[in-house]
Amino acid sequence: MLKKIKSLINIQRSLPRQLSKLENAIAEQKILSAKSLVNTFDYSLDLPIASYEFKVFSQWGDDGIIQYLVSRIDIPNKTFIEFGVENYTESNTRFLLINNNWSGLVIDGSSSNIEQIKHSELYWKYDIKALNAFITRENINELILSSDFAKDVGILSIDIDGNDYWVWHAITVIDPVIVIIEYNSIFGPDRPWTVPYGPDFYRTAAHYSNLYFGSSLLSLCDLAEKKGYFFVGCSSSGNNAYFIRKDKIGMVKKQEPHTGFVLSKFKESRSADGGLTYISGETRLATLKGMPVFNTRTLQTEIIE
Repeated sequence: MLKKIKSLINIQRSLPRQLSKLENAIAEQKILSAKSLVNTFDYSLDLPIASYEFKVFSQWGDDGIIQYLVSRIDIPNKTFIEFGVENYTESNTRFLLINNNWSGLVIDGSSSNIEQIKHSELYWKYDIKALNAFITRENINELILSSDFAKDVGILSIDIDGNDYWVWHAITVIDPVIVIIEYNSIFGPDRPWTVPYGPDFYRTAAHYSNLYFGSSLLSLCDLAEKKGYFFVGCSSSGNNAYFIRKDKIGMVKKQEPHTGFVLSKFKESRSADGGLTYISGETRLATLKGMPVFNTRTLQTEIIE
């Protein structure tokens, strides 16, 4: 009996190591498959960026879009900064880090997520820094300066489920070549809206539906124009918008906000008791009736009707 107990204990102790090996093996196979797929793409064709989508570590098809853009644009500094990465198993820049050997900084508000990244194989195999911080427009420039990256960063990816517009608006210490930023498609293609700024904004606490966050695509495109960027399209999932600095646009085709807009189809809405409601399309906006939004053109707060 004692031998059986010891054997079970040894098996239990070895499970995390065996699971890690399995996860690494799966990731390696995904990377090999993605590399083979990249070789089949003709990046010289003038197609919408979503035509090149594929997923390795990104939530949707952003890995493929990023590979297309970095192959078409002159980016001297192969560096990235990404916010809101959780434990970095699902992110926009992980494939870029591994496949293209870029250097990067990732920031997340959870200390346990950051510790998990620091104790992963990635942290010694690749040139990546992980920083624990809750990002606000007041601290973002200092956080970036602490990374010691050149001003001409290759990619900036923002996905913090709330103050995304306000954080990009506040950034002055870098001029990324490519900016990837989440937008809230339920605000529609024609409304210049963002959630009002709050340094402690938390999406789920702000509204039970989990749909009250971020900015409309139109507001982001207006901000991009002021910062010197062209809008070049959205992911087919309707969650990420892509912008390229005007002096680096090259042969990538720019888009207009209305024609490039994609309405998301994923159904993440919640009821007041936290259960999924599965509502979709434009009807989702009705869930937010009575909530305040900031109009980035009139600079006035409005109420969703």
